[in-house]
Amino acid sequence: MTMRQFLGRIRRRHLLRAGTVVILVAVLAGWWAVRTPAPVGYFTSADAQDRFLRAYERAVDDLPVPDRTLDVRTGYGVVRLYHFAGANPDAAPLLLLPGAMSASPVWADNLPSLLRLRSVYAVDLLGEPGMSVQQRPISTPRDHAQWLHDMLLALPEPQVHLVGLSIGGWTAMNLVVHRPDKLASVVLIEPVLVYANLSLGAIVRSIPASVRLLPKSFRDDFASWTANDAPVEEVPVAAMIEAGMQTYVNKKSGPTRLTEKQLAGVRIPTLAILAGESRMHDTDKAAEVARRAPIGAAVIVYPDASHAINGEYPDRITADIGAFLAGKA
Repeated sequence: MTMRQFLGRIRRRHLLRAGTVVILVAVLAGWWAVRTPAPVGYFTSADAQDRFLRAYERAVDDLPVPDRTLDVRTGYGVVRLYHFAGANPDAAPLLLLPGAMSASPVWADNLPSLLRLRSVYAVDLLGEPGMSVQQRPISTPRDHAQWLHDMLLALPEPQVHLVGLSIGGWTAMNLVVHRPDKLASVVLIEPVLVYANLSLGAIVRSIPASVRLLPKSFRDDFASWTANDAPVEEVPVAAMIEAGMQTYVNKKSGPTRLTEKQLAGVRIPTLAILAGESRMHDTDKAAEVARRAPIGAAVIVYPDASHAINGEYPDRITADIGAFLAGKA
């Protein structure tokens, strides 16, 4: 046997093993879909929900005390919001949307400074682990927009400034595209699938993190990777996210990349804050698209930030949002 034949045989073995892993993941995913036919998101058991709620409550302890807790009924379920009274009470408030498998406590580092700008609503996304309860399938981008629009209609303020982080950024811009009625402006912080596709690394690394039967370390490793290898084991918000990933079954449709045609049709003021060292997407490409659609959007790149930008630069983010709201961004 020649060296080339020997190396070729090894390469084929590795490809076969890789193919087997892909097939196994697909089989497991198919089996789990059949095993869990419920059309809405849910916790896998009462004990699983209790585990998440303990982590959620520990993370909530890092938030300021809300002056109001609201459970708003929409056509898709009941949405949990927390209201925090802040500066300029007569001005349109900020409404914060967290990332995937996350909830309101992800804003713990940001709220103290944001409240010096405006009053704030923080939302637990419908169909994600948290205190919101999904009751109807969310199957299309219009469904994603409609439940959020229903919630906004129930609020007393005539307008809000929408602030979305990661998947929350997609949720915010998807609402702008489909139902912008009550929006004064939108701020996107490291949004995914708005200006660029997910990176291959993000897709590959998310697969083991999404398999609930695998050890906690796989989910911690993914969270750490998104934060450019920052430790997450002793962070209450990270513990809440890991608990959500392990205990909650997400059944809503995933986000689809917004098109430049859709973005070009946006007519409300837009600010995009991007992380220069994000591993979730190509920041240079995202910034290029953001600067041309929507027309007139403000785009700011923090060169050294990771996807965990909101925890790394909370005061700078507040300053940039403040300048944006004042028309100076």
